[in-house]
Amino acid sequence: MQIRKCEISDIENVANFYDEVIIYLDNHINYPKWEYRIYPSIISVRAMTMEGYQYIALDDNDSIIASFVLNKDPEGSYHKAKWGKDINDFMVIHAFAVRPDLEHKGYGTKILKFCIDTAKEQGMDGMRLDVVPTNYPAKAFYEKNGFKYVCDIDLDRNIDRVPVFSLYELYF
Repeated sequence: MQIRKCEISDIENVANFYDEVIIYLDNHINYPKWEYRIYPSIISVRAMTMEGYQYIALDDNDSIIASFVLNKDPEGSYHKAKWGKDINDFMVIHAFAVRPDLEHKGYGTKILKFCIDTAKEQGMDGMRLDVVPTNYPAKAFYEKNGFKYVCDIDLDRNIDRVPVFSLYELYF
């Protein structure tokens, strides 16, 4: 598996990847409550690619097996939470998806390790992230990998279908 930043030439393929993941989720259980062609979408993929925050994981045939955003923008009112430590330098993971037929094969753990290593290399003090409170698989995954639950809180994102988010933290 190769993990790299998304390039302009990847944008359409990454957007299609997210579309396929959302179609799968809509036909099963859409734990993250993502919306087809709303979020994540070609618009968010393009914006995050242009800013250098969109990543993809590729298999040996250069097929996308996962995609995620890694940056320092919590996209909401993280300051409202009572975090375990008062830090300013942290990274956040967004829109983390592994191809559904490859779930539970260790790819997510390897990608999360990449995110943690990247944050450490950039001198961050930790990582923080948010999850839809009913996204039980994601919550279990992060907890299994050392993240600690902080609280459920309104991040002022004005998303009617997700009024609050569960916050998680990991310190280095």
